[in-house]
Amino acid sequence: MKKNYRAGATGALLDEYERAISDLKSVIAAIPDAALTKILDPLTTDENCRSVQTILTHVVHSAYGYATSIHQAKGHHLQRPEKILRGSVKEYSTDLSAVFAFTENVFGEIGDAELEQPDESQKIKSGWGQSYDIEQLTEHAIVHILRHRRQIEKFKLLMNG
Repeated sequence: MKKNYRAGATGALLDEYERAISDLKSVIAAIPDAALTKILDPLTTDENCRSVQTILTHVVHSAYGYATSIHQAKGHHLQRPEKILRGSVKEYSTDLSAVFAFTENVFGEIGDAELEQPDESQKIKSGWGQSYDIEQLTEHAIVHILRHRRQIEKFKLLMNG
């Protein structure tokens, strides 16, 4: 099957983001819904990382946060959706598809020349205080998915062990 690639640097970012989300959806596909809420890291101080459910809720909420921040930097005033704990892998898969579609829509008005921004005053200030241009924030969003995919893979070993 032939893979269709999007054009340009924005297309490359979207292709890699879509791939990261697709890989995450593949990792979670076989997790039974009843296992979503099982506490697999009771020692963590991060409430977002105790169970597959909390991780996926955090991933979806964060993904909307990244895209909404970029959207706001373009002059829009949309707020990101609230966190929603889901009860099934299917619902999380749907949420992941929806947040990617939202991100893709946000990127519809971003040209390749807008991705990098050396001027600190024009960068997007994250909720944790770091400043990013659009490219850096999107790369962070992609790696965020990858890191939590890896974490869920490790959780799956605990579930099966």
